[in-house]
Amino acid sequence: MTAILVLAGAEPAHAQKDALVAGRASPLFELEQLDGGRLALGEFRGRPVVINFWASWCVPCRTEMPDLINAWRANAGAMEILAVNLTDQEKRKDVTRFVTELEIPFPVLLDDRGKVRELYSLVLLPTTVFVDSGGMVRTVHSGPLTVHALERGLGTILPGFTTTQSAPAVPSSERH
Repeated sequence: MTAILVLAGAEPAHAQKDALVAGRASPLFELEQLDGGRLALGEFRGRPVVINFWASWCVPCRTEMPDLINAWRANAGAMEILAVNLTDQEKRKDVTRFVTELEIPFPVLLDDRGKVRELYSLVLLPTTVFVDSGGMVRTVHSGPLTVHALERGLGTILPGFTTTQSAPAVPSSERH
């Protein structure tokens, strides 16, 4: 079952004037990390970045996360994934539980005031933004990622990427 969630307080997609689109510079942000300290998107200039917006209560977010983890492992050093949690819509203990259960190895950032959600004009969860090494948005995928959509997005930001480079997805029977 595929579920697409409309975020609390978000305007309908047709009402958004500054929605994030491919070909524009990715808006810069700095957020607190779950494990402490702060991290800024600008620190990754020169490297491709996948920004995944999620929440622990979002079932499709949980379903797609193992594929993101596998892609990160398969492309270690060639790109980064930033998992931006919509902490303004949930409790930190739920975020910690989700990250621990899924053993998320990449940075988990906390959008505790919804500022980055607003900056990126998010309406749906999950949403994944593929940013090239020059800081330009190449693909925006709203809704649950399939392995094919993930590979297609990675192909837009990773030079020489082919679908055979990604790690196999965790079978759905093994997902929590």
